[in-house]
Amino acid sequence: MSDVFENVMELAKRRGFIWPTSECYGAVAGFIDYGPLGAMMKRRIENIWRDFYVIREGYYEIECPTIAQEAVFIASGHVAGFADKMCQCPHCKEYLRADHVAEGGGVQNASTMKNEELAAALATCKCLACEEVLGKVEVFGFNLMFRTSIGPGSQRVGYLRPETAQGMFVDFTRLLRFYRDKLPFGAVQIGKSYRNEISPRQGMIRLREFTQAEAEIFVHPDEKNKHPRFSRYADYSMPLLTYVQQQKGEEAVTMTMQEAVDKGVIANQYLAYYVALTHEMLTTIGIKPERLRFRQHLPEERAHYATDCWDAEIRSDRFGWVETVGLADRTNYDLNAHAKESGTPMTVFIQYAEPRKVPRRRIVPNMGVLGKQYRDKAKKIFAALAESIPEKDGVDVDVDGEIIHIPPDLYEVKDEIVDIRGEDIVPHVVEPSYGIDRMCYAVLEQAYDEDTADGETRTVMRFAPCVAPVQVAVFPLMTRDGLDTIALDITHAFHRKGIQAEYDDSGAIGRRYRRQDEIGTPFAVTVDYDTKENNTVTLRDRDSMKQVRVAIDKLPETLSLLIDGSVKFEDAN
Repeated sequence: MSDVFENVMELAKRRGFIWPTSECYGAVAGFIDYGPLGAMMKRRIENIWRDFYVIREGYYEIECPTIAQEAVFIASGHVAGFADKMCQCPHCKEYLRADHVAEGGGVQNASTMKNEELAAALATCKCLACEEVLGKVEVFGFNLMFRTSIGPGSQRVGYLRPETAQGMFVDFTRLLRFYRDKLPFGAVQIGKSYRNEISPRQGMIRLREFTQAEAEIFVHPDEKNKHPRFSRYADYSMPLLTYVQQQKGEEAVTMTMQEAVDKGVIANQYLAYYVALTHEMLTTIGIKPERLRFRQHLPEERAHYATDCWDAEIRSDRFGWVETVGLADRTNYDLNAHAKESGTPMTVFIQYAEPRKVPRRRIVPNMGVLGKQYRDKAKKIFAALAESIPEKDGVDVDVDGEIIHIPPDLYEVKDEIVDIRGEDIVPHVVEPSYGIDRMCYAVLEQAYDEDTADGETRTVMRFAPCVAPVQVAVFPLMTRDGLDTIALDITHAFHRKGIQAEYDDSGAIGRRYRRQDEIGTPFAVTVDYDTKENNTVTLRDRDSMKQVRVAIDKLPETLSLLIDGSVKFEDAN
């Protein structure tokens, strides 16, 4: 078989999976259109993700705007630090992603290098556009966010979101109320995100507009090893490539999630649970286990606020190991950052089982004197005193940036024992973040196959039935003698059951089979003259090309069971 990437992209364009966007004006790198079959396949993958996170895990989905005001991204750190390293080729003047050029030239860990160090490494590397040796170049940061203005006159700065996560963080207090003020809880979101990539050259792997599916699971910081359903995945095993193994140049090691947590390989049960769930979901949509691994971030690449980070990587014939899902324990960084920037507390009150008696030293201000003396500032002074620790010569309080000294004769200090019924805590966040477009490409690439049928080469997309855009094709052997009418009735019966069926009466049966094989339709129903005698049809399996006879009245139920995997084809009749 020739280059799989070229074959997949040629088929994808020809059969309506993926098209270059605005092609009639000259396609722009980093943007794609999903054609009729691609859009259907993508929706199926998204809905399988929903089955795992919304239906099974019980995390409700929300939908936030794709544009947010600048303050959101100041708090998140994107305005100050969301940048890639860029350089310009001195020969063709093309702007290039510096670490990608370096890695293409054999430089290890280029993404973690400082600008000066990376510039030195690039001197002997070739430009990805003109293939000239770069020589001396400058490396500098390029912020990846698309900036816009909200309203007329550019009075308010906004950005297209670079991830869906921030919408869920800023909605935290609303979500907390929705979940009745109890931890743990989660929210999920599927939608578009935008990153102004410097030089996207990897098709669906690196896009400027892409779809993310993210979950933010809010957990008590002391209970991350108490996942209520951890037993579901405790014995689930998969290959894990730890940062220690990477540093030693070793291969991934297969272990169970229980082993990974017990040995400290994965930080806690919550993170291990979603690593395993991700593995199950990716294999469900058709990713081959032998082409899937989970790689732990190296210490120097892990975000400073994260306890632990893992990437689900899928091996591509063209691009090597491709990060497709990121899983991170983000601690309480995001909620603290938004609380500080917005002034809105993002805490949960955790009630103790029994009240705790705690000694407390309290400042009781002389309100009459302070009220008269400070007037408009008195209320804020009272609040500040309540949080202050008294000294011998009085207390200094900060009121709107002004330091005010309150002498000891204007307050009384009381020592008392109080009942504390609970505490306010800032939850930690465990985040699985899925790149839907990369998942779609991996499904396309791994589904592509060529074999021999009737002495000819057959191109077949071996999609898992649950992600195939067309789930069953219905063919009348002839378009006469009522065979076409029966076939149309069967097609409509499938539609009523929510099964995507395509009626096709054009050309010879063999040619119709090949058309459906090429777009990955897993099953085909043929109505022939025996159908009129015994109310049965031929049901054909795409992969084995085997056929069985099935009663018409059993077809919708049989197809539903075949699509969800409850029944194997050999047991279909």
